[in-house]
Amino acid sequence: MYLYTWYQWLLFFFIYCFIGWIIESTYVSVRSLHFVNRGFLRLPLLPLYGSGAIIMLWLSLPVQGNLFLVFLFGMLGASALEYVTGYAMERLFKMKYWDYSNNPFNLNGYVCLTNSIAWGFLTLLLTEVIHRPLEWLVLRLNVTVCIILVIIVGIIFVTDAIHSTKEALDLGRILETMTKLKSELDEVQVQISLLKAETAQKVSDIKTETIQMATSLKDGTKVKISSLKAETASALKESALVERLQSLTETKEKLTGRLTSYRKGILRRNPTASSRLFGEALRELKEYSKKYKKS
Repeated sequence: MYLYTWYQWLLFFFIYCFIGWIIESTYVSVRSLHFVNRGFLRLPLLPLYGSGAIIMLWLSLPVQGNLFLVFLFGMLGASALEYVTGYAMERLFKMKYWDYSNNPFNLNGYVCLTNSIAWGFLTLLLTEVIHRPLEWLVLRLNVTVCIILVIIVGIIFVTDAIHSTKEALDLGRILETMTKLKSELDEVQVQISLLKAETAQKVSDIKTETIQMATSLKDGTKVKISSLKAETASALKESALVERLQSLTETKEKLTGRLTSYRKGILRRNPTASSRLFGEALRELKEYSKKYKKS
């Protein structure tokens, strides 16, 4: 049952990637009340499920026939794969493409007890029910046909993976840049507020001194000139800050405008995605995507 050639293993991998996509897309679509092309790739393939299925098959070989051990090994193996994949993707792309932080008994949001148990039952279903007819079909395919299928699907798969990886990296950079822009915008706005308050206080102090010390028209004129100079200097500084604020706002709007490509891309395919480092920016991007969709 498990003595397959390299191209048969690859074909099984792609088949289970597709089956995983059906399971995930159906589940998320039902919860979202609209169709969701679930996954990291644009293709109807979920590599995590394909890799998980291969691991399940390998781990169940030594304990074949013992349903409890098949369940246990499948649960542990698939959960380990899910954790490592989730951890690596968050470090690389600055985002969690699935997050179980709100689920009980979760481990850093990458895995949770409910899903791990589901992996165990899925291993039983896979090894005892699903894999047998697929094995019968694949083993009866002509060698040439099997290799051609693997090459064609493999080329499309790799091309999509490269494109999706670039898209995810770009999205991570946008989140990081928008977070920095938000910090700069807040800082400039605070500086403008402080400058206005400081200018008002200085002018008030000068006018108070004028009332107390003015004994002649000459003194009043000097105070008026001092007040005018203070207001002018503050106005110039405020003008520079306002220009900086406008420049930052325009940059942020241009950056946000790039999200049109993500509206039907990674954000749409991963509605539960989260970001520990750039959570606020991600929420803003998701809100923008919703507004863009409605408009």
